[in-house]
Amino acid sequence: MATDGKGRRAEVLRELTDNILPFWHGRMRDPQGGFFGAADCNGIVDKGAPRASVVNARILWTFATATRVLGASYRATADWAFDYLRTRFLDGEHGGIHWLLDAEGHPVSDRKQIYAQAFAIYAFSEYARATGDRDSLKLAIDLFRLIEKHAADRERGGYIEALDRAWGPLSDMRLSDKDLNSPKSMNTHLHIMEAYTNLLRIWRDPALVARQAELIAVTLDRVVDGQTGHFKLFFDMDWRSLNDHISYGHDIEGSWLLVEAAEVLGNEALIARARAAAILMAERTLAEGRDADGSLHYEAHGDGRLIDADKHWWPQAEALVGFQNAWDMTGNPAFGDAVRDVWAFIRDHVADRAHGEWHAKLTPDGRPYTSAEDADACLAGPWKCPYHNSRACFEMLERLKG
Repeated sequence: MATDGKGRRAEVLRELTDNILPFWHGRMRDPQGGFFGAADCNGIVDKGAPRASVVNARILWTFATATRVLGASYRATADWAFDYLRTRFLDGEHGGIHWLLDAEGHPVSDRKQIYAQAFAIYAFSEYARATGDRDSLKLAIDLFRLIEKHAADRERGGYIEALDRAWGPLSDMRLSDKDLNSPKSMNTHLHIMEAYTNLLRIWRDPALVARQAELIAVTLDRVVDGQTGHFKLFFDMDWRSLNDHISYGHDIEGSWLLVEAAEVLGNEALIARARAAAILMAERTLAEGRDADGSLHYEAHGDGRLIDADKHWWPQAEALVGFQNAWDMTGNPAFGDAVRDVWAFIRDHVADRAHGEWHAKLTPDGRPYTSAEDADACLAGPWKCPYHNSRACFEMLERLKG
């Protein structure tokens, strides 16, 4: 196992370029347009599976970033993803992004989930950043203005979860069947913040600067629990927390995204607050959320009892970056050891060496589930895409340069 930064960086680069990216531009690219919606644990593609806006936006972000960071050989796949997201998912009548398409590219769910609008901003911003495409920048700006017009809660702060196609009220605002039907959530706020961070890199509009400052502040004030060092997950309109569950993956993900958002914004007071919160969140995740094998647990009750002892792929990716970010800020060797251990777990257990990509879900002792054993076990699906893992690789490539 590589223990030095240079050696680990080389391993991360190989994982990204030899295992993750080829799976998507090779196996999952649909010659008729866009990307197939699912592939099982054996890499068998389901060409009839629906296509999720979030997945397609994340694919665009991934290959736009690959173009910017790794070179022009990834540009064709980024262009392919951009064309499909723009022509198929955009709502030409009401604006915004449809939630779900069928395999032929027709809307089957046209709700305006704000989470999806945010990921489209994230993706269009990155494509504009990588290529200089002005149309992509305009699409990102238009989506920002739609979110601010229809979803912002000007009275109590933050954003509501979802609206109907015409941006009217929606009774069921859940992001997924596993979520509460709450009007506000940590998850949506976290990824609006992430999207606005990326847009700020290429468009320093005063309105965007102001709204991002408010969003970072409301996240620190309302979503982060300053006593426990965990995110609160679901809220009513007045920011009353609706359960006490802990999501270790979101905690460690949010720790580094908060710092990134404040630093890109350039607000020194918010930078100081974000760093303090991030260190606390990383410390609590380190103390409470790690298993003996170095992996990160998924979710727990407020008293620490595990809700799900399985090993999910994306918290491992976020732990890699979050603990590295905490080490960068503190120099605490415990965080450096955590980076080493979670990378070893990813490399030895999560990465699929037979088919490419990463296993979505593993048993508590680190064995990948088969698709027959668990419907959520797959290599590609409605939530399984090259986002958390490729983003972790891109982040580590940058952070380990020195």
